Amino acid sequence: MSIYREYDIRGIYEKELNEQSVVRIGYALASKIKGEYVAVGYDARSHSPILFEYLVSGLNAGGKKVLDMGLVPTPVNYFTNYQEWSGITPSASIMITGSHNPSEYNGFKITVDKTPFFGEQIYALGRECEAMEFPVKVKREVTKIDAAARYINFLVNEFAHLKGMPTRIVYDCGNGVAGVVTEDIFRALNLNTKGLYVEPDGTFPNHHPDPSDEHNLEDVKKLLKTDGDIAFAYDGDADRIAVLTHKNNIKGDMMALLFAMKMDKPIVVGEVKCSQVMYDELERRGATAIMYKTGHSNIKVKMKEVGADLACEVSGHIFFKDRYFGYDDAIYATLRMLELIHDGIDLDAELAKLPQVFSTEEIKVHTTESEKFKIIDRVKELLKNPPKDFPKIRDIIDVDGVRINFQNGWGLVRASNTTPVLVTRFESTKLEDAKLYEKAINELIIEAKKLL
Repeated sequence: MSIYREYDIRGIYEKELNEQSVVRIGYALASKIKGEYVAVGYDARSHSPILFEYLVSGLNAGGKKVLDMGLVPTPVNYFTNYQEWSGITPSASIMITGSHNPSEYNGFKITVDKTPFFGEQIYALGRECEAMEFPVKVKREVTKIDAAARYINFLVNEFAHLKGMPTRIVYDCGNGVAGVVTEDIFRALNLNTKGLYVEPDGTFPNHHPDPSDEHNLEDVKKLLKTDGDIAFAYDGDADRIAVLTHKNNIKGDMMALLFAMKMDKPIVVGEVKCSQVMYDELERRGATAIMYKTGHSNIKVKMKEVGADLACEVSGHIFFKDRYFGYDDAIYATLRMLELIHDGIDLDAELAKLPQVFSTEEIKVHTTESEKFKIIDRVKELLKNPPKDFPKIRDIIDVDGVRINFQNGWGLVRASNTTPVLVTRFESTKLEDAKLYEKAINELIIEAKKLL
């Protein structure tokens, strides 16, 4: 059951994801999909095509026909849900990807009727698979579609006004799957680009494909210094982006502020880890800013509920409904960022106008799967009667863990939905206060652990 996570299914190839488990997953998923066709694509990992065969076998046994898009980024997989293929619109899509996890991992990101399949739906699917006998094998049936070409043409047409822009662009695909489409898009738009590690290679020989880790940005930063005006980096399946200038590593919440500049009073959804600067600045400009749970599936569902134009996570998931379909797409976000530059916006100058705050990166506190949510519950109890020396609390937001607003900033502690850790983050207008909030909340976590 450990492979069935909040947002997706994820595990180690052969040990956890093998013919027995994956055929069952396909067969059980087939019963959750009303229509006849399911679109399936996969990332660059060496075992992704093998898992594709297993998954198709299960889906076929469950009565579903498969549209095979082959090797594609996750956003291309999402894109197929909004397209017609010889009169067929898929009722669901499944992306076989380990995202930014180590090369031995793989998994499935599932969309049913243009909506994320997640949370209790995945847990219930897991329980069903665990209790299931191995399905009868049937003859495999797939219809090949060129989803990547359709996606490339769509973006080239959407951003035709960027053709020939002189900005020097450098980028790092991390040997993930972004390179399957970026080269053709940049070439068709006649952009001035230099790419690193563009060739997909699921062993990730150059560095781990996780752009939220500064160590993985070292090579593209060097290239930016000598050959670029702006840099982009992608995670393994190209649904997360890092944006670098000569002065800034622009996190997802600050990207959202920049993107929102070109929208008229947008509704913007952010996660609990986003800077207060983002929320305050959006409201000051007349936008509507909504704080919600972390996680790409949670964000997409909330966007649909409130009719949002844009959403973001600090880690670099950027979701556009404005002029797009409402899912996280690092390639599309790249072109929207280039569009800002094309329109004369100085990214660094805009960021320099914002109030200065001192923010930590995500700080992870290791615990266990069985204890992480219990610790959060204990922290909530302790906050009802905090220690006498605890910083003065203005209010508490508990939409996802606990975000405590203080006089000059905030602190967050939440349980990760994907790993056995607590995630903390701290921000203040004063460095000493950020350190104070971090110390006070860490002491609260230690006390909460004692109460288990």
